[in-house]
Amino acid sequence: MHQSLPSGPTLLTLAAITALALSLAAPAQAQVHYHDDGQPWKQRADSGPDAEVPGWFYNLGITGMRAELVADAPKSLLIRYVFANTPASGVVLVGDKVIGAGTQLFKEPHRNGYGEAAFGATGPVLEFAAALEVAQTPSATTPGKLPLTLLRDGKTVQVVLDVGTAYGAFAADYPAGCAKSDRILAQLLEYLVKNQRADGSFGDAVHDTFAPLALLASGDPRYMPAVERCVRRLCASTHASDDSAKLSLPNWTYMGAAMVLSEYYLATQAAWVLPELQEIHDFIAAGQYLNMAQINPKSKESHPDAFPKGPRDSHGGWGHNPGFEGYGPIAMITAQGALAYSMMARCGITIDRTHHDAAYEFLKKGSGANGYVWYGDSVGGGADGWADMGRTGAAAIANSLSPYPDVSYRDRARLHSKVIGLHPQSFPDTHGSPAMGMAYSALGAHVDPANFRKLMDANRWWFALAQCSDGTFYYQPNRDNAGYGSDARMTASSVTAFILVISKRSLVLTGKAASNAAPAAVESGTR
Repeated sequence: MHQSLPSGPTLLTLAAITALALSLAAPAQAQVHYHDDGQPWKQRADSGPDAEVPGWFYNLGITGMRAELVADAPKSLLIRYVFANTPASGVVLVGDKVIGAGTQLFKEPHRNGYGEAAFGATGPVLEFAAALEVAQTPSATTPGKLPLTLLRDGKTVQVVLDVGTAYGAFAADYPAGCAKSDRILAQLLEYLVKNQRADGSFGDAVHDTFAPLALLASGDPRYMPAVERCVRRLCASTHASDDSAKLSLPNWTYMGAAMVLSEYYLATQAAWVLPELQEIHDFIAAGQYLNMAQINPKSKESHPDAFPKGPRDSHGGWGHNPGFEGYGPIAMITAQGALAYSMMARCGITIDRTHHDAAYEFLKKGSGANGYVWYGDSVGGGADGWADMGRTGAAAIANSLSPYPDVSYRDRARLHSKVIGLHPQSFPDTHGSPAMGMAYSALGAHVDPANFRKLMDANRWWFALAQCSDGTFYYQPNRDNAGYGSDARMTASSVTAFILVISKRSLVLTGKAASNAAPAAVESGTR
């Protein structure tokens, strides 16, 4: 990996970063939704590197500080924890309020909530991120030094953190052509391999999707054994038929496995993968909801409002489990199902087009006129409404990689990508699994690189602040207040590594031509 610092026009100047911060701050608000009962701040990790921290707080980049947003001090960051042996250790104290960074006091207040008016970062969060990046550049007034203004025991205190210049700032077109991104990626890949489990897994369905894909996309042959171990683990734990009771929410696992095995086969042409991929296909195909006979009768009692009103209601989708149970099929997993079919077709697995198009139709019914994909197969918040973008990103890449020549698929993919570019603020705040949503939002935006650029520019602050002093990435508080625990570093690190390799176009998912793949195998059927 090339790790020298960028120079010349690739570095954002202090004025440019300040302008970026102010331009993003004006219309946006802090994306975390905190509550009177103490959520999310009171949540804790029971083990792992964050177990010593007394809650789920914002990570403030490589400084080693964790901060809470408080309602009565919206232009400050309340320091709740400082890691030992970090730039802030012994300099900033728990209980301090950071009220300025660089040479400026924070200008904009943070705001709390969730929704179109509340997505994104603003005030102290955004302004701190900008100042932290400036401090790490050789062109800073005092390179490697981050001045902070604190409020301590009612008095204003000036301190300086030694953050160094090893990372520099993100390049204008990051992660492409960006030495900082390359350095971060190299560290994350090493972290992933070091923390791979003995059985080949990286931990859960999210990790086992994005960690091996990131390692594979790196192109580094040193990581291929780790990728193969994960692939073999996925092969051993997936079957053509499966008892759902033995595997919690199996569709998430099977969809991720379909992506990983498909990319691995397309990269290696390893023949032993194909029968395993066929088993995954058979499980996914059997679990797609296509007939009311697949309904779990308990659903009528447990979720009467979601119970299908007819044979076309929820038709073609997937939920957490095969068939129809609970509140039934949802767009996020259905988009992954459509994508899984597309990827497997590229490997020569025969796909029933009628069933594939049923999944696409589910997503189409759930899309607003602007291309935003709602929760299920109906438009939930108006034709032009929008919120978190994970579902939309997954639908974008599923349509983009459709094995069928019809222009309508690519048109829908571009529309999905466009709405992500128009509203990039919700990137770190996706429903359900925010980290997974981030990965699919980035992947879907990349269908049109101009929209990927808008997404990355609007969320540069997240990448600057989620990076920890040990090189891992941190799972910041979010709308769902879910997913924070002992494995949160692996979650954020695997997804960040994947996002940083997207622009390399070294996977079929990210734009590589599947030149060595078998022709797409598709059964004809009426549409």
